[in-house]
Amino acid sequence: MILKSIHHVQLAMPEGGEVDARAFYAGVLGVPEAEKPDNLKARGGCWFEAEGLRIHLGVEQDFRPARKAHPAFVVDDVAAVAAAVEKAGYAVKPDEPLEGFLRTYVYDPFGNRIELMQVLD
Repeated sequence: MILKSIHHVQLAMPEGGEVDARAFYAGVLGVPEAEKPDNLKARGGCWFEAEGLRIHLGVEQDFRPARKAHPAFVVDDVAAVAAAVEKAGYAVKPDEPLEGFLRTYVYDPFGNRIELMQVLD
C-alpha cells in the first residue's frame, strides 16, 4: 500500500480568526496549540496537536466553511464533549448512531463540520 497514515487534518478559516480558533480547539476541545514553523507563521492560521492528533487551520482568502466534508475525531464521551461545545455557544447537531459508535456533529466558530465518535463497547 502506498498510503500509510494521516499526518494532519487541515481545515480552513477566514483571515484574522486565530483568537476564535484558539478558543474552540484549545479552549473547548482541549487540544493544545502547537507552534507553527517560522517559515509558515506569516500565512496566518494556527495548529493544534496532541498525541496522535494534529489539526491545522489555514487562512483561506475566499473562505467558505466545510459543511459536508469533515474530520471525524474519536472521543471518550460524545455527550460530554457535545455539551461542552454547546455550553460554549457553538452549534451541535446529533446524528444517527453508526454501527459500533455513538456520534454527533459539532461546528467550529467558522462553521466547519466536525464529527465526534464514541466507540461502543
